[in-house]
Amino acid sequence: MPSLGEELKRLRALKGWSLRQVEERTKENVSNSYLSQLENGSVKEPSPNVLFELAKVYGVPYPALMELAGYVVPNAKNKGTSNGSIAFNALDLSPDEERMVLDFIQFQRQQKQKKQ
Repeated sequence: MPSLGEELKRLRALKGWSLRQVEERTKENVSNSYLSQLENGSVKEPSPNVLFELAKVYGVPYPALMELAGYVVPNAKNKGTSNGSIAFNALDLSPDEERMVLDFIQFQRQQKQKKQ
């Protein structure tokens, strides 16, 4: 299972957002510097309020982020995928399908950058 920081970084990458864009989407409730610290594992006990804001912004289950942060979540039913990513929970993808989706997203972003 990935760390909280790894998962937050992955979720942000899937959205194609910068740290500042996440800050804006949380209505500045989560600063980009704090998010950077979360992603790099510098924050050992993140605030549940911050995790709640990030769960809303990324569209992932709040209990899943709480669990990754090390909090006890009673009756949590957060099914992880093969690589532990909560980003693909709703899609029920196989490991191969997950990799294909990520590869496609990366390809699309590269094509977009070439056009700019």
